Formats: sequence, C-alpha cells, structure tokens
Amino acid sequence: MAQHFSLAACDVVGFDLDHTLCRYNLPESAVLIYNSFAQFLVKEKGYDKELLTVTPEDWDFCCKGLALDLEDGNFIKLADNGTVLRASHGTKMMAPEALAEEYGRKEWKHFMSDAGMACRSGKYYFYDNYFDLPGALLCARVVDSLTKNNGQKTFDFWKDIVAGIQHNYKMSAFKENCGIYFPEIKRDPGRYLHTCPESVKKWLQQLKNAGKILLLITSSHSDYCRLLCEYILGNDFTDLFDIVITNALKPGFFSHLPSQRPFWTLENDEEQEALPSLDKPGWYSQGNAVHLYELLKKMTGKNDPKVVYFGDSMHSDIFPARHYSNWETVLILEELRGDRDWKPEESEPLEKKGKYEGSKAKPLNTLSKKWGSFFIDSVSGLESTEDSLVYTWSCKRISTYSTIAIPSIEAIAELPLDYKFSRFSSSNSKTAGYYPNPPLILSNNETLTSK
Repeated sequence: MAQHFSLAACDVVGFDLDHTLCRYNLPESAVLIYNSFAQFLVKEKGYDKELLTVTPEDWDFCCKGLALDLEDGNFIKLADNGTVLRASHGTKMMAPEALAEEYGRKEWKHFMSDAGMACRSGKYYFYDNYFDLPGALLCARVVDSLTKNNGQKTFDFWKDIVAGIQHNYKMSAFKENCGIYFPEIKRDPGRYLHTCPESVKKWLQQLKNAGKILLLITSSHSDYCRLLCEYILGNDFTDLFDIVITNALKPGFFSHLPSQRPFWTLENDEEQEALPSLDKPGWYSQGNAVHLYELLKKMTGKNDPKVVYFGDSMHSDIFPARHYSNWETVLILEELRGDRDWKPEESEPLEKKGKYEGSKAKPLNTLSKKWGSFFIDSVSGLESTEDSLVYTWSCKRISTYSTIAIPSIEAIAELPLDYKFSRFSSSNSKTAGYYPNPPLILSNNETLTSK
C-alpha cells in the first residue's frame, strides 16, 4: 500500500453526519441525551428519582472505549491484548487488588483477538461514540442504585434502556414530536449544534468542483438528517451531495447482503418501495454498500473507483467500511482536540435556560480522571517491578482500521486536495496517521511496545 494518502486520488468522498459533518455542543447535547433516558426510566419504569440529578463531577465517568458487562454491571477498559486495565462496578472504581482478583492478567471473557470484535452483543455493550456516552453514565448510576437499594448482584435493566431508545429515537419520533430529544433539538438547534465553518463549506464545494462524487451515509432518519443539514450547511445543502442515504443502519449497511438490506425510495421523508438495485443518484433510505458501489462504478466509469469515508464511530463507520468494503477511512477523533481549545462558556441568563438545563457536562472529549487516557494506560507491575505502559484496545483499532485520524473536518479543510497524509500503515510508528499532531501522551511514549 502507498505510504501516503491523498484526497486527490479518491473518486468518491463519503461522510457520516452526526459528530462528523455535524459537530455537537457536547456539554449541552450530553445532558439532553442523558435526560431523554433518565426521565423515561424514572417515569415509565419506576427507577429511583436520584437518576434525574447529575452533578458536574459525575460526567468524569464518561470515556469512550469502555465496555459494560450486562450481567454483572461492571465497566471495563481493555488493553490491546484483551486484558483488563481498569474496571468499575457501576460508577465505583475497583481498587487494584479487587481488579486483580476479578480479572487477573488473562483476556477478558468476551474478548476475541480480532480487533474488529463485535461492539454489541447480548452479553456486553461497547461505548464507542458521543451519542453513547451519556448512556454509560446513566447505566453506571442504575447499577449503583440497584446495588444499594436492592442488593442486586446480577442485572437485567438493559431491556429498559432499549425501551428508552425505542421511545425517544424510533423512526417516527421526530415527526410525532415524542420523547425528549427531538422536540428539544427542534426548539433550539443552535444550543446543541455547531454550524459548519465557511472553510468546510468551501472545501466540500472544492471537492465537487474537482469532480469528486460526494456521499452522505447516516443512520439518522431522513427528517432529522434534513434538519441537521439545513442548520449546519444551509437550505441548499442538497446541491453538495450526489447521493444521500439515511436510516443506513450501520454497520449493517456495510456487512449485510443486498437481499438483507435493499434501498428504499422516500417520499416526504417516509419509506415507499424497496429497490432491486440502485440505478441513479438521489436520496434513499437503508440500503447496502454492494449496490451503492455498483452505482459508483457507473457514475465514475471505473471498475474500481476509490472511495474514502469519514466517520466518528469505529464500530459503525471505520471498521465496517474498511473491513467489508475496503474503503479508505478517516476517523474523526475529537480526543485529539482534547481540552486545548475549550473554554468554559459564559452562563446564559436564567430566563434563557431551557427546560433540561441540568448540570453542564464537561466536554466529553477531555480526559477522564477515573479512566485515564483513551490511548494508553499503565499495567501495575509485580512487587519490585515498575508499572509498564500499554496501548488500549481502542488505540490499536485506530491504527489498524483508519487510514488517518483527525480532530475535525475543519482541521484539513484549508489544505490542498493533493496534500499527502502519512498513513497509519506507512511505518511501525503508532503515531504516523494522526493529523495535525498525534495525541501528546503517544508522542511522549513512542517507544511503547504492543503487548
């Protein structure tokens, strides 16, 4: 594989929407998502009212890359070799002795050595993106509550979380204005969404002018997608994209056969009829990467058009696009932004505050004191030996499945299209593919070896 990656060499440029093209104001959106679930659990399922009260300190629990064991209520952080680096029961962190007794130095029981192991199963759930993270805090607090009040050792609350998803985020929720999330986003989009900077809008137009086919592939439904795009890009956003695919149900969009997941036509944002194949550009629902690629061949006149896909989720975007479709992948990794450019915003006057103001979350892309770095962590040494640093499982997957990783699209929008990025695969360096800079913690520990 070539040592460098360039957008100029790509025929097709595809984008995820949420947390990729559309950036959210994380301290606000996190509280809204948390409340959408907490209110449901308390009012509809009879959970403890204390779930509704969140302190600013509580948000430190949120960290991407954690797994929740759905049976015992433990959250874990994995090393690249599948051993457990840190763990908590609910929000209560395990002491080193308890961690050693519970997990030892062996692979976690659900770990599979392929770095692409499933992120969702009946036994565990991986928290992979910013939409997921408020749910991690809520589930941890549910475990705390059930442990304290009921003395529970095993847990079956996940079915109630799934019911909360169905209530707040089902396909018809936006249209019916039900639940908490969609009505609030509609009421005040500017509070939760960042508009695309002019540099990004110009860059998208530059890609179009260079003859690239532009795709938007999102698991959000058509009506919500339209609201987001009109707010962040303007009412003429459809001029930018040749093909828009909503309700894509990723990662299934990439992994399922065409017969399992046909494309559907849309009318007034509602699905109409299933298509045997995809014959022309347009706006569609569901679908599969195989039929999409056949259309891209026709549109480019090439047998093997080169596609790059930008996304924020390793589980839904990056891993499946690389593994199943062999596309180039650009991971949007806000952890690269960290707290460098974040400043506390001035508080709004009380009369302007919304119904679900709550306690502001910390920006979810900043370091968790409880869980430590997303990229590396220490393994406590035996007596008389020093602690050693190892890569996390999340970090290993970045360098395995991403072509490059960037903090935001804005970070590359003013570069020429033929700019040559160093790929992750271009050397043994685990930092090669990060642009503009690798995480500081990786730069300071470049000699770190994989376990």
